[in-house]
Amino acid sequence: MGLKEYQVVGRHLPTAAEPAPKLYRMRIFAINDVVAKSRFWYFLRKLKKVKKANGEIVAVNQIAERRPLKVKNFGVWIRYDSRSGTHNMYKEFRELTRADAVKSLYQDMAARHRARFRSIHILRVVEIAKADDVRRPYIKQLLTPKLRFPLPRRVSKSRSVFAAHRPTTF
Repeated sequence: MGLKEYQVVGRHLPTAAEPAPKLYRMRIFAINDVVAKSRFWYFLRKLKKVKKANGEIVAVNQIAERRPLKVKNFGVWIRYDSRSGTHNMYKEFRELTRADAVKSLYQDMAARHRARFRSIHILRVVEIAKADDVRRPYIKQLLTPKLRFPLPRRVSKSRSVFAAHRPTTF
């Protein structure tokens, strides 16, 4: 599931009473533009009295990440329906792009809470610029300068099949 970020702009159809209706813009994470438009109508129907039958999509643009090769910290606010009720949640992820952070969110929610794609509503995705703003300890532990991951017990490969002595692995 390769998610992409889309900006979808839509509005109510123009009528004689309102020739220039208000535009509504949403940032939607979806696998393609068809799903993005569908999710746009799903959310707009919940928020405003506009549905697909009496509305139109003005524009659909895919949003590209500004620096896709830099590792960034993201904060994600979500609202999801569980078996017992509706919950708000804040999670942090360390990823390369916003779309990757949302993909990790869906995987994490499926693993920890058995939440499906349809029951998760993403409210906000924000890049955390300063290290002081990171809240979660599992992300804070990765922010230490000169972080190293030592590899203990490395076994060197011998050139021959039979070795005269045991290898030292420490």
